[in-house]
Amino acid sequence: MVPIMRPDAARFRFPPDFLWGASTSAHQVEGGNTNNDWAAWEEAGRVHVPAGLACDHYHRFHEDFDLARNLFHNAHRFSLEWSRIEPEEGRFSDEALQHYREVLEALRARRIEPVVTIHHYTIPRWLAEKGGWDNGEIEQYFIRYVKRVVVAYGDLVRWWITLNEPVVQVFKGWLIGQWPPGRVGDYPRAFQAIRHMLRAHVLAYHAIHEHRPDAMVSVAKHCLALTPNHPHNPFDVISTWSRDFLFNNLFIEALHTGWLALPGQFFERLPFGRTLDFIGINYYTRDFVRNTGLTLPGIVGLSGTLENERKIGKRNGLGWEVYPEGLGHFLRVFRRYKLPLLITENGVPTNDEDDRWGFIHLHLWQVMRAMSAGIPVVGYLYWSLLDNYEWADGYNPKFGLIGVKFATQDRIVRPSARWLADVIEKRSL
Repeated sequence: MVPIMRPDAARFRFPPDFLWGASTSAHQVEGGNTNNDWAAWEEAGRVHVPAGLACDHYHRFHEDFDLARNLFHNAHRFSLEWSRIEPEEGRFSDEALQHYREVLEALRARRIEPVVTIHHYTIPRWLAEKGGWDNGEIEQYFIRYVKRVVVAYGDLVRWWITLNEPVVQVFKGWLIGQWPPGRVGDYPRAFQAIRHMLRAHVLAYHAIHEHRPDAMVSVAKHCLALTPNHPHNPFDVISTWSRDFLFNNLFIEALHTGWLALPGQFFERLPFGRTLDFIGINYYTRDFVRNTGLTLPGIVGLSGTLENERKIGKRNGLGWEVYPEGLGHFLRVFRRYKLPLLITENGVPTNDEDDRWGFIHLHLWQVMRAMSAGIPVVGYLYWSLLDNYEWADGYNPKFGLIGVKFATQDRIVRPSARWLADVIEKRSL
């Protein structure tokens, strides 16, 4: 496939130190994770397909990193599995700590910059049994875990992500019940969980910097582009604005300003002020918002109806709209924070390689436009390096630059991976 070039594309070159690569998370690729809350969720029959062996990346990471290096990746984002590192309360596993050190050393040996996520949704079973993020003591459990891994890996890791998509985790787990702990419409405890996550990040930020002053620390923030269902309906516009604040801006604004404001719940000063060194952006799609009344769910707004079916772009394998303009929007919006912007996830589930490459090309075009305008984008990490376990959606969505035949664990480097490698090598679309 040869993408259509626009006239100014040929003049732009990504800088030599731009971070190129892909992302994964432990439970989705490692296999054999049986000691966390997601494994318990699977055992309880709350999903159609359990993770099982996944990609067996726990044992095959050398092979997978060789493939990434051959595709010219110079950065890789992955997550530590808390339940492996601290399988019982207060007991840290030397074996697990050594394993992740070997993972980091394997990346360094291939000249691939590690971007380490400390918490990517899953928590140990023992902690889930204590209430997980509902329990205020989780802040202290989290910081104890963080200090242990920072001491273990601080010499190998500069880029740290404390939490992956905390608002998505709360939405899925406390408002629609699709993920653990399976609550539905529990707004008070949802806001409480967000508060605990914010405070846990603040503590982690300073613990990391105490051990490594030059560390780059952030969260990976899910960014969902939002459009009013009826742009001339003021109630839809208000619902869109409030949902945008809660889902897209609240967490970053709190960590940037040091103030936490939650509707009807909290207005407090977080300790230590600003706790972001960069902003991690996870971007996939947009949604339409319609007002549903004067209750809190109405103010937040729900997804738009099929009235917009003819107004949207191509849909991917999960039914999400391909809307690259949304990434450009967030890059412009987050420019105001005057911090480096790292795209920590951006990907598409599809079985069509032209569609995958079209998605990547169009989103990289938005990155090029932003950088040409002086916006400090420092890297692009595609989701995902491998086909993997996509939580409640199981194994059907194919996000990987590298396909996986799960029955045999064979890897297949897809054409889109090679087209992206060509861009990385040339530093230009």
